Amino acid sequence: ASWAALLGRLCGAVVTAPGWDSGDPAARRFLYQWKAECRFSNATGREQVRFLDRDFYDRTEIMRFDSARGRYEALTPLGEPSAEYFNSRKEALENARAAVERFCRHNYAIDGPFAHGRRVQPAVTISPTKDNPLSPRTLLLCTAASFYPREIEVRWLKNGLWATEGVFYGEDLHIGDWMYQTQVMLEDTPQRGDVYACQVAHASLQTPITVQWGTALLPLPSVGHSCALGGSVGGLGEGKEGPKVCWEGWPR
Repeated sequence: ASWAALLGRLCGAVVTAPGWDSGDPAARRFLYQWKAECRFSNATGREQVRFLDRDFYDRTEIMRFDSARGRYEALTPLGEPSAEYFNSRKEALENARAAVERFCRHNYAIDGPFAHGRRVQPAVTISPTKDNPLSPRTLLLCTAASFYPREIEVRWLKNGLWATEGVFYGEDLHIGDWMYQTQVMLEDTPQRGDVYACQVAHASLQTPITVQWGTALLPLPSVGHSCALGGSVGGLGEGKEGPKVCWEGWPR
């Protein structure tokens, strides 16, 4: 009795309110969720471990057990009856308090080596875009995708020097399957010969990845396009070209 009873709590259900099938517009479906979380603050999985037992109604968290506090707490009036109920049950509190050892540390010993030692290299790409087609300024977007662990450093270089102005950082996104993605944008006005590079440092890499991008400023009248040279080794005009990517219109 016990830990299994705690795990046997409702972990997610779509509930149909009375009258839903009757066509009553006031009736609606709602989602009730339960989440059990283990949060580790160090790499060993033995110290600074927190267990959270969280209840949600639709998208709002209504009640939580935090092992750092040792009791259930209502976060909204809707969660007050449940918090009072679980706090009144000695067995429920003992099981929740014991979860740090029985659930978190136990499972970390099984899965921790995989999670802690896992390394997945990022895929790095550069793509140009424009807010205003008539503006000479170009937005370059560096995307680092499908990497693990989450910690990563992305920096822009212009002609071999770190770019500090016009740099904007996006949020790190969890894209599923233990993978993350992040984007860093550089806004600038390219001139002939300029070469831009995005450099990415990550735990999965022995040395940083550097992806280069250059811009040819001469339009191609015969086809009405302008082209960017991607993956060039040196500045444009030195005869070292990478694959071409053409954009509709001019200027871009």
